[in-house]
Amino acid sequence: MSKKLEIYKCQSCGNIIEVFHAGAGELVCCGSPMALQVENTVDASREKHLPVVEKNAGGITVKVGSIPHPMEEQHFIEWIEVVADGRIFRQELKPGDVPQAVFPAGSGKVVVREYCSLHGQWATNE
Repeated sequence: MSKKLEIYKCQSCGNIIEVFHAGAGELVCCGSPMALQVENTVDASREKHLPVVEKNAGGITVKVGSIPHPMEEQHFIEWIEVVADGRIFRQELKPGDVPQAVFPAGSGKVVVREYCSLHGQWATNE
């Protein structure tokens, strides 16, 4: 059974989905169950993957890594997402982009996640 806001990936074709409304059924793609993307928070290369959040008067700026993450053709940040005040903000990125985004996110608890094309999903809570 899936839960709201979980991310799943098809191991065959690479489809990635986010659950908007959870149901009792199993998520299947290409004839196989989709894999839940568990958020990494600690790793040897965490300095390039953990989202770094800077709050300011207009919202927040999210940078991926205390050392900027590579944004190469085969290794890049696909998206950055912020969940704050019951709202979801997402910025898609592509190779060559700067691995950061600015969001008009709120003042309370903020969950930030990002997805690396090679190393999967990473998250931090502010």
